Amino acid sequence: MPFNVNQVRAAIEQAQDNALAQGQALPSRQFARPSVEHVSLGRGLRVVILLVLWGAGSILAALLGLGAGGIPGAGVAFPLGIVVSFFVALYLSHVVRVAAQWERGVVLRLGKYHGLKGPGVILVFPVMDMVRFVDTRLLTLDIPHQQVITRDNVPVRVDGVIFFQVRDPERAVITVQDYRFAVAQYAQASLRDVIGSMTLDELLSERDQIQSKIASVVESRASTWGTHIDSIRLLDIDMPEDLKRMMSRQASAEREKRATITKAEGDRDAALNLAAAAATMSASPGAMQLRTLQTLDGLGSSPSNTVVIAVPVEVLELAKAIAKARAGS
Repeated sequence: MPFNVNQVRAAIEQAQDNALAQGQALPSRQFARPSVEHVSLGRGLRVVILLVLWGAGSILAALLGLGAGGIPGAGVAFPLGIVVSFFVALYLSHVVRVAAQWERGVVLRLGKYHGLKGPGVILVFPVMDMVRFVDTRLLTLDIPHQQVITRDNVPVRVDGVIFFQVRDPERAVITVQDYRFAVAQYAQASLRDVIGSMTLDELLSERDQIQSKIASVVESRASTWGTHIDSIRLLDIDMPEDLKRMMSRQASAEREKRATITKAEGDRDAALNLAAAAATMSASPGAMQLRTLQTLDGLGSSPSNTVVIAVPVEVLELAKAIAKARAGS
């Protein structure tokens, strides 16, 4: 069914305007964002070549006309030379192209692969040749939000970013229609496949392994397109709100459990230490008296406190000695 690109674009813009009018949030990323591959560096050089060749051709035509027919011949040859030399200079100026240091030009001559040129000045003859400039730097593509169902049937939304590089410009141009779009689509499919085979706990705790696995899967296919996957990073993992609340309660209960266990272990250690201290003081006759005096010193450090000892320590010691004597008899 034929369609009009302008009509489709107008419909998309109208839908976006309606969404904004209703206060709806538009998705920040929907597809792999295209970027400009070629930076035009030879425009100034082509202008200079055009002017120089045009002027030289006009002067040469005038000199030939002057030599052949004198002034009347020069008057006829000069305008004709201006027109002819302009078109010749225009064609020759478009022969010169300039590729940046990070660019390589894939040249097709009469539809067949002719060679890989660049960086620097390259010669591309219009009509016969067609050149496609390829950026060989590290490139970045977005992976838009993907709705994925994990192995334990939890719906999550995951997005990420791809870092890749073109290693073989010839294969990247000839073997695949659009290597950027192909890498982005294959990465999206691989992300859904890998995450769909894992549980939610594995997704949250093993992010590095998931990223490495997705990158290796995409690399196995992208290498046949002349590209190399440097890495794939997961940016955001979005879960349903009710699941987030349940996970928050679970984490709170886990922290409370650890706090209760820590407090119980502290009480146990304190009881053991107190029992050891009591055994030490019972083995030393003067230890209890020193402890009692330390306690009294702590209580009476303020002038407002008054400490009265109803039973002296010596009486207690005497009672203890009498009890031991009776037990021995």
